[in-house]
Amino acid sequence: MNYSEDLVEEVRMKNDIVDMISGYVKLKKQGSNYIGLCPFHNEKSPSFSVSRQKQMYYCFGCGAGGDVFTFAMEYENFTFPEALEFLAERAGVELPKIEYSKETREKANLKSSLLEINKAAAQYFYVQLKSEHGRAGYTYLRDRRLSDETIRAFGLGYSNKYSDDLYRYLRSKGYSEDLIRQAGLINTDEKHGIYDKFWNRVMFPIMDVNSRVIGFGGRVMGEAKPKYLNSPETPIFDKSRNLYGLSRARSSRKSYFLLCEGYMDVISLHQAGFTNAVASLGTALTAGHASLIKRYVKEVYLTYDSDAAGTKAALRAVPILKSAGISAKVIRMEPYKDPDEFIKNLGAEEFGQRITGAKNGFMFSLEVLEQDYHMDSPEEKTAFFQEAARRLTEFEDELERDNYIEAVAKVYHIKEESLRKMVTKAAVYAGMAKPVERPKTASGKPVKKEDGNLTAQKALLTWMIDDQRLFGTISRYIQPEDFTQPQYRTVAELLYAQYEAGELNPAKIMSHFTEEEEHREAAALFNTRIQRLTTSGEKAQAVKDLLFRVKSNSIDVRMKNLEPTDMAGLQRLMEEKRHLGELEKLHISLE
Repeated sequence: MNYSEDLVEEVRMKNDIVDMISGYVKLKKQGSNYIGLCPFHNEKSPSFSVSRQKQMYYCFGCGAGGDVFTFAMEYENFTFPEALEFLAERAGVELPKIEYSKETREKANLKSSLLEINKAAAQYFYVQLKSEHGRAGYTYLRDRRLSDETIRAFGLGYSNKYSDDLYRYLRSKGYSEDLIRQAGLINTDEKHGIYDKFWNRVMFPIMDVNSRVIGFGGRVMGEAKPKYLNSPETPIFDKSRNLYGLSRARSSRKSYFLLCEGYMDVISLHQAGFTNAVASLGTALTAGHASLIKRYVKEVYLTYDSDAAGTKAALRAVPILKSAGISAKVIRMEPYKDPDEFIKNLGAEEFGQRITGAKNGFMFSLEVLEQDYHMDSPEEKTAFFQEAARRLTEFEDELERDNYIEAVAKVYHIKEESLRKMVTKAAVYAGMAKPVERPKTASGKPVKKEDGNLTAQKALLTWMIDDQRLFGTISRYIQPEDFTQPQYRTVAELLYAQYEAGELNPAKIMSHFTEEEEHREAAALFNTRIQRLTTSGEKAQAVKDLLFRVKSNSIDVRMKNLEPTDMAGLQRLMEEKRHLGELEKLHISLE
């Protein structure tokens, strides 16, 4: 259901952004704004600014920005409708009831019922663990050095040795056989009839990001196979799109996740204070996992097992994460197999040291590659560098590739220029690049300058919001079409319309941009850093300079795109150019 713009605006207006964000971030008043440590990235000096006037926030460190809806979506991982419902409830605004189709209602009801039955099963397993029947499971967890507090926090439980005990319990609670089967909690065959999927196992409830039980993992007691068993795919459980421990890790607000292979690794790390640990659910890392991770962090530390299988899994995960825009580092567990063993033997402080010394994902892949070559042999050493050069060609960004070439040359004691030539040769051979032409002059390739015209346009928009006295002067000389970047022009059109209607509301403009990058850029437009000016005269001069630059650039751009036969257009532009002289004599009073 699409809510009306008036209703959305009512919810926004009744949720003051400073009051709302203060519930998540400690803010301190500084001038007309409030500042604090950004909740979206790790920082020691506050760069997170919240404006009551604009009803917007912006981080000058990571570029996160928006209104109350954006904050709720980013921080709580809500969709827009969920954020609207959350903020409406917070402000006491009643939303109209949504009318769903029959099919949509049936799907929603099924999911709700499956979540309910899973919650009941999780409670049953937890009670069983603390009963006489669950002594074996409880002893196993205590032997793994888990505290009662940790057991309770993760809702760990036990499925006893009676193979239909859970089924009979759930039936007694009124759940149908069909619903229990759809939840993935029972199996049926001719020999045994109906029986529990999980029995004689320590149980690990799997929760979604909102802490709702969506499935289970079970570790068998004894030597039976399989050692670990997970719930099957259900309407609420997709193991390739969920991560164990995510509901707890996301609230750690760390700038990275520790990605593990198993449940016990995650739990041991959390108990040791590393509350940003997560694990994939009995499957290799997928693009779906990477996409989910990117909602929360931009960096991942892989803490996979130190055996051959773990190394292979790490090598496979690095490019998947890179494709999603996530940088990866690898933590080695030697001399122990996994994080759980490592923590038990060497402790949290030493694990922290391993995090500090983690290897970059690409450099780790070369370290593993090196083991396939006899580096004492000139031929094999050359072959190693040829393969390293081929891998370096896979970096599409030139600066990133150059940085890695420099790093590899330093680590492997090879001349950087020699390695660079090998990379170029490998790229040419693979058909990925043309041979580099030698520069005709000693100056080489010119450095592309930053576009100051766009910066001027951004600064002008920021000033128009910060000081409403300027609009009358600016609008006499600058119109929305003078903003040459399409998004800037759209923002200007909306801003001018608000001024003319007498209702300046920057936060409302954000609603017109739904793509993440557009949203960030729009937020940045209203928060451009402007050099601190001490006197009103200096500020007035700066405004005049911006007006001149934006208008002059607008005329130049339109002149360049003018049709040769458009004589009327040419006359108009020439007339505008003559009026530029008026700006030199313009007096702006900001007293």
